[in-house]
Amino acid sequence: MPVDLPRIGLGTAALAGLFQAVDRDTAMETLQVAWSLGIRYFDTAPHYGQGKAERRLGDFLSTQEPGSYIVSTKVGRVLSPSALPHRALNGFVAPLPFDQRYDYSRDGIMRSYEDSLQRLGLNRVDMLFVHDIGMRTHPVHHQTHLDALRTSGFRALEELKRSGAISKIGIGVNEVEICEEILSFQPLDIILLAGRYTLLDRSAEATLLDMCKDAGTRLVIGGVFNSGILATGASPDAHWDYGTPPEGILRKVEVLTDLCNEYGVALPTAALAFPLHHPAVSTVLLGNSHPGRLKQNVSAIQAHKIPADFWRRASEIATMQPSDPRATLG
Repeated sequence: MPVDLPRIGLGTAALAGLFQAVDRDTAMETLQVAWSLGIRYFDTAPHYGQGKAERRLGDFLSTQEPGSYIVSTKVGRVLSPSALPHRALNGFVAPLPFDQRYDYSRDGIMRSYEDSLQRLGLNRVDMLFVHDIGMRTHPVHHQTHLDALRTSGFRALEELKRSGAISKIGIGVNEVEICEEILSFQPLDIILLAGRYTLLDRSAEATLLDMCKDAGTRLVIGGVFNSGILATGASPDAHWDYGTPPEGILRKVEVLTDLCNEYGVALPTAALAFPLHHPAVSTVLLGNSHPGRLKQNVSAIQAHKIPADFWRRASEIATMQPSDPRATLG
């Protein structure tokens, strides 16, 4: 069945304790607030809290009418019981007691898909994304994993789509190069791209956006705050790309903040609104774990009209080099 993606969806990584613990009651409240705000698209993955995000999302959706929501999850990792519980793993605090291994083969994808259905308590999902394929995640074993995906993994996804078990096939990654490589040999309905088409990082603009437009591949954009710095600004504890921001990034954020102040626009508001200006982008995924911040972000997307001149100047800042005088702080 066709899936029409809305402009706003909710990613569930934060609900599984990304960077900080989130109790179940807060996660459920956040999901309920998202629903009350009209959000009906939810993205999750086995990786998020070692299955915790899928379990929490499934518990929430069990109270909603089947068919009234859209769900995407991911394949490429298979979970198995851990000998000991983890206090933290892969950035997630208090994950479920499972270990993970990468498997992009047909058998691995089928196993991952079936396990996800059980954690979600669903008999189907709308979309499956191949998760974290590419050199960024697999600097040593990239070609091995890509070969497994190309020779058998995509066949599994195509079988699931033909059978009606899923409606769309895609990849969920945070690097541009693997998107371009896969599009050269495999049609994709959709790409979930995190952090590479934002107010600060324009690396998708060079060729990928036009490739997607020409191929009819839709984009879901996650990581619009680049791990937090476009929400907090250049604060001492800011996160950039899951780590500490380099000096050049801090400079750009300072200049972007000055631009936002000039136009009376909050930096997070501009970051949320930016991706939706491109015709290849269907959806922006919010990643909140706190009900109040989720309300603020949805209101920001819906309420603000930002002039074209702001976007032009923001693009100049995003692409400026460290030697540019505008990059100098102080």
